[in-house]
Amino acid sequence: MAIDFNKPANRFTYSTREADHTWIDKVNEICEVKGKKVLDIGCGGGIYTKALAKMGAAEVTGLDFSEQLLHTAKENCRDYDNINFKLGNALDTKLADEQYDIILERAVIHHIDDLNACFQEGYRLLKPGGVFLIQDRTPEDCLLKGSATNIRGYFFEKYPSLIDKEISRRYPSHDVMQFLKENGFHPIEEYSLWETRKVYQYLDDLMKDIKNRTGRSILYELNDEQVDELAVYIKDQINSTTNNSITEKDRWTIWKGIKT
Repeated sequence: MAIDFNKPANRFTYSTREADHTWIDKVNEICEVKGKKVLDIGCGGGIYTKALAKMGAAEVTGLDFSEQLLHTAKENCRDYDNINFKLGNALDTKLADEQYDIILERAVIHHIDDLNACFQEGYRLLKPGGVFLIQDRTPEDCLLKGSATNIRGYFFEKYPSLIDKEISRRYPSHDVMQFLKENGFHPIEEYSLWETRKVYQYLDDLMKDIKNRTGRSILYELNDEQVDELAVYIKDQINSTTNNSITEKDRWTIWKGIKT
């Protein structure tokens, strides 16, 4: 079951939070954003588009295939004059050649069947020496053991049937790096990031997010009863380990390629 962004209840599922400092610090470590012209492909609700602008980018373009999400992103970023949005997709953006210093594709490539075409398009759009940042989860990232910080791990412990679905859409790091190399990017570097997703003061707030499937597309593979059972399972697991607030983190892999 895919998430339907045309439903009013889902329009803001990927726009109601801010990019965490863990992500901002890592990107600043990897490349210099300040003063650069940046393209955010698969921008969704504009969370990271806004973050890039706040990090000092001279201009940020957010691109997404969903008109509903772009409408939400425009609302989310309405106070930023240096942000604009375009309708398009990662394989055929319709944008001009060699105009961006940095391209970000966060949580995009697991939706892409043809990485070769995707990376060709990124190469075309970047200026010589431009930086291509790919952020996604590898199979290894996805299947880490569940904990009070790695909430996602509990999804697969409770419902092992989700594992094949999740892994089938994830690229091993070697494949990503090989496609980058074949499309002219050099050097290529890999980074690991535990990105803080959200801090919950109360366990019930996390349960509400789980039941609403907030920002968790994999949970649309479950029916409502299964999601409710998952929430109970997670609550039982966490109750045994912590009485404090919950800092949920997701592990990601980031690849950096330079257009030669």
